[in-house]
Order: sequence, then C-alpha cells, then structure tokens
Amino acid sequence: MIAALNGHTVGGGLEIAMAADLRVARKGAGKIGLPEVTLGVLPGTGGTQRLARLVNKSTALELMVTGETFDFERGKDLGIVNQIWETASADEFFEKVQKYAEQFCPPHKAAKAVGRIKRSVQSGAEIPFESALAVERELQQQLFQSDDAKEGLAAYVEKRKPNFSGR
Repeated sequence: MIAALNGHTVGGGLEIAMAADLRVARKGAGKIGLPEVTLGVLPGTGGTQRLARLVNKSTALELMVTGETFDFERGKDLGIVNQIWETASADEFFEKVQKYAEQFCPPHKAAKAVGRIKRSVQSGAEIPFESALAVERELQQQLFQSDDAKEGLAAYVEKRKPNFSGR
C-alpha cells in the first residue's frame, strides 16, 4: 500500500499514511506532523505506535509532545517519508505514483514475492528474531514452489528480463 501525500498530512491523515507500506510526497505540497497534543489528546489511531516504529522512541516522543509540524524533507530525513517528487501538478504527481506502484506488479515484479516480503517484514518485526527467521524460511519455501520463482531463476540464468505472471 502506497500513501500519496499531496497536501497537509497531519493528525489522522498522517496516522493513515503511516499505516501504508510506503509514503511518497509531492515536493512543497504540505506539512506533516501529529499535533494532537495542541487539542489535549494523543494520536490515538495508531499514531503513537506507528511513529515510534518508524523513528526512534525519543524522536517520536518529542515530535508528539511538541505537536510540531514540518515539511516533507524533514519527514524524509526522519524516515517517515520514503520519496519526495517534484511535479508540475497534482495530476502529474498521481500519474507518477501510479507508475511507481505498477513496478511492484506483474510483469515487472513477482506479486507473490512482494506480498511475502511484506508479510515477513511486518510479522518479523513483532516477534523474536529466531522466530522471524523461521517465518522468513517458510515464506521462501512457499515462493520456491511458485511459477514466478521458476521464471525469475530461468531469466537470471538465461540473462534476460523476467516476465512475471503473479502465479
């Protein structure tokens, strides 16, 4: 899931964006932050937990207790934003986001592998390291049985670009 940030992304908007796998922002289009403290509440839709996992705990705490909002560049420096793109218009930005997203789908990438990578990272981050390695091995074994793994390995050996089918 990719969140496209094209405007102010504060409070609940940032909480939703942090629930995405990747966050792409349009340069100069807005600010981000969790200013809920200025309303006397906390970022209660997962904000306290997701921000602390994206940045270190101390930085997350500081950002939330100050209620600071900041530009996308600082968000990228902190690891909240993955990419910042300069585009002439919102339409151009969303077209670029669409093309970016398409690279993760067949025929460009093996959809099962993308899904298993996501599952391994998300699940593994929540369990002990040894257990996470076991999850990774299990998912890898599943992938080795897929048509896309066969295609990817054959393409590598044959020195050609793979054509993934999603199977």
